[in-house]
Amino acid sequence: MASPGRAFWLIFLVNLGVQGFLLSRLPERHIRPHSRFEVTAVAFSLYEKGEFADPYCLPTGPTAHMPPLQPALLAALFRSLGPTLAAGYAAWFLDIACLGLMFGMLPWLGIRLGLGPWAGLLGGLAGAAFPRWPSFTEPLAAVAIGLMAAAFLRRWTSGRATDGGSLALGLATGLSFLVAPSLLPVALGLVVFELAWLREPRRWFRAALLLLGMAVAVAPWTWRNTTRLGGLFFVRSNFGLELRMGNHDGAGANLELSARGGTERHPRTNEEEARKVRELGELGYMRAAGREAAGWIRSHPAGFLRLTGLRVAQFWFGPLDDLPLALAISALTVLGMAGAVRAWSRLDVPRRAALLIPLATYPLVYYVVGFEARYRQPVDGLALLLAAAAFVAFPGGPSSPPTGGMPSVGGKA
Repeated sequence: MASPGRAFWLIFLVNLGVQGFLLSRLPERHIRPHSRFEVTAVAFSLYEKGEFADPYCLPTGPTAHMPPLQPALLAALFRSLGPTLAAGYAAWFLDIACLGLMFGMLPWLGIRLGLGPWAGLLGGLAGAAFPRWPSFTEPLAAVAIGLMAAAFLRRWTSGRATDGGSLALGLATGLSFLVAPSLLPVALGLVVFELAWLREPRRWFRAALLLLGMAVAVAPWTWRNTTRLGGLFFVRSNFGLELRMGNHDGAGANLELSARGGTERHPRTNEEEARKVRELGELGYMRAAGREAAGWIRSHPAGFLRLTGLRVAQFWFGPLDDLPLALAISALTVLGMAGAVRAWSRLDVPRRAALLIPLATYPLVYYVVGFEARYRQPVDGLALLLAAAAFVAFPGGPSSPPTGGMPSVGGKA
């Protein structure tokens, strides 16, 4: 295994085999297209009416409940194949391919971040060999995090940052927000570190170009949302709802526990709430839900702190109601911490920042809204890299990470 390219295909094929076997065991009802979830409901609306609308259990009109890319891709599959079993399989294989890309890029990313290709190969194979319910958004968000970390690191260490490159990186980063707007804190954290670390006289101008590129990339979707929903917000309209889902009387430590307790009020499953969306408009409903959540937080500060602490714990150590998954996530987190400690002295400051800023910033929004275990998947790539770094030999010194072939496993650190 002499190159990241070969390592990519090995990991990709392992992932394809494991997830393909899982797919072969699923009942047809899980594969055939349906409108039970918000994303697929909007995809059907695009396919049938040409409108990005109606994500809930009743028709409610234009929506920005989710970013635009996944519903648009599903609608394109429906137009090509119809809402058939073949389209369902195509969507599943697209999700599986995104997982393969997420894990397959780890050897390349390990080299860029100074952990070496063996850490990437071991981490990628470990991720690919673990059966999971695939998704589209979370693996692509993980890929975006890896590409952002590598691109910013190159700017910090090569001395080759340019005005045009800054604008292009900002545009690419902004496009990733249309997959997962929760990537915004990661991007801002990397920009802040760049301003603090670099001493170039044009760093402030180039940071402004980065931010301009991000704004330009999301401008068309923002314009659409402003004109169709009647207000300004960042990519998704649903933050108020998600805040209320996680913070209310009787709220569970995660969304599954809230649903079991009967306190969940979501217009996807609750007709009364869907009628409120229709009456108030989606943006008016979301803002009202946000005000309700903020009022509850102000009047129940201890409850909010308790729920926030539980969400932080679950993000890093797994859901309270799924012991096998919690054990797997806990093991990954503990091994990642061990790998970070072991690698720390071998990495220069920019590489430490490229690894730790995404891990510190990406989860922030998920600490305050209702929690699901899948929300942590975008940082699994970096966690797998660091966990593998607890076991493999490190190449090079702290200021000269490797760019070539794979060193031996198990040597002295």
